[in-house]
Amino acid sequence: MLDLAEPLHGWIEEGRDFAVATVVAVGGSAPRPPGAALAVSADGTAIGSVSGGCVEGAVYDLCVQALQDGETLVERFGYSDEDAFAVGLTCGGTIDVMITPFAGGRTVEEAALAAAARAEPVALARVVRGPAGLLGRALLARPDGSYDGGLGGVPDLDRTALGRARALLDTGRTGTVELSEDGSHCPGGLTLLVESALPPPRMIVFGAIDFAAALVRAGRFLGYHVTVCDARPVFTTRARFPEADEVVVDWPDRYLRGTETDGRTVLCVLTHDAKFDIPLLTEALRLPVAYVGAMGSRRTHEDRNRRLQEAGVSERELARLRSPIGLDLGARTPEETAVSIAAEIVAARHGGTGAPLTGSATPIHRPGREACPQPA
Repeated sequence: MLDLAEPLHGWIEEGRDFAVATVVAVGGSAPRPPGAALAVSADGTAIGSVSGGCVEGAVYDLCVQALQDGETLVERFGYSDEDAFAVGLTCGGTIDVMITPFAGGRTVEEAALAAAARAEPVALARVVRGPAGLLGRALLARPDGSYDGGLGGVPDLDRTALGRARALLDTGRTGTVELSEDGSHCPGGLTLLVESALPPPRMIVFGAIDFAAALVRAGRFLGYHVTVCDARPVFTTRARFPEADEVVVDWPDRYLRGTETDGRTVLCVLTHDAKFDIPLLTEALRLPVAYVGAMGSRRTHEDRNRRLQEAGVSERELARLRSPIGLDLGARTPEETAVSIAAEIVAARHGGTGAPLTGSATPIHRPGREACPQPA
């Protein structure tokens, strides 16, 4: 639901009633992950998706009904092969969808939507399985440990839920967790869906070249906050990179030392010039970022590795470098190369192989379910 925060917060400010259907559990080859949402306003406007099209019509009708009844409910959709026109998932998976009406009074969820719309880090934990009286109860967790709402008036349950929500928020993950009703251990009688909302992850592109302009567009498409950095002011201009969030004229290694990065940041080094690459990559490979890639030919790669080793980069640090950057797509143009790099970033983020799905036996979707810690 939080991925629709901006438009839903707008609906709230306009005083529009609406219902939200949120994917709360998936099984098999489900098309969309937990947290995916479809919202329907009282005037019939729909935004978002829970299945990529398979069951949208049925979910839309459930949202309309929820607006009339004012009740929260959970509905399961699975594969139907008895009738080609029956409502079901053609992929063969299953999804559980929670439909929640918003007609005032849901202050916790509204606060979460407002915070997410402002790009503030928050996690929203909602009861999606358990006693009827707890279904839909919500708790809003913040990074500083403060929270709003609660899951039923049991302090231990709220404390446990808060801890689990903050753990997912720290990594920007959305997933389900299992708890007991008293919060003392897991698994138990409750399932929570925890949705995390964080500011967009950063992509920093070093090298103000035509390939960088194409990669900026790909990065924005993937939801990154994109910065272009180069030491050459004649090339590093807003006119050349109008779609970048930031355009910075500075020596790459100096900029990297002074800017904020985290475990979601991706660094793309497109300069393929040793005077820029070596000090920059020496710095980059020692940061706890998600991805470090560098452009260049096989010969450039070998020479770069030798220079990095001479600069004191260890074998372990060097193993983090993705070079030559990107997947083997046979790319030639800047746009094709940007797709190649973006594809490698996505694969690295989700544990994909980069191999064709045709003839492959690996799962198409890799849903992550938050593991339940063992009780002490």
